[in-house]
Amino acid sequence: MALSKERKAEIVAKYAQSENDTGSVQVQVALLTAQIARLTEHLKVNKKDTTSKRGLYKMIGQRRALLDYLAREDRDAYLKLIKDLGLRR
Repeated sequence: MALSKERKAEIVAKYAQSENDTGSVQVQVALLTAQIARLTEHLKVNKKDTTSKRGLYKMIGQRRALLDYLAREDRDAYLKLIKDLGLRR
């Protein structure tokens, strides 16, 4: 369930802090959010796909850890990012 190159490049361009930024916390969270949304749609159709469900839970945990880190380090960036992505606190 990988994202297409075009979609990934679009997300990176939107959330990058500088021109060559592909690994900042904001970019990672945005990419994980897109992957989570895609996998959630897959699991609505394939309810018994427990392997994908486990992967989804791992992604959610990884995103939560990154968001916690961002909240500690840069509260303004955290608030802007969750608002932009439509996530709850």
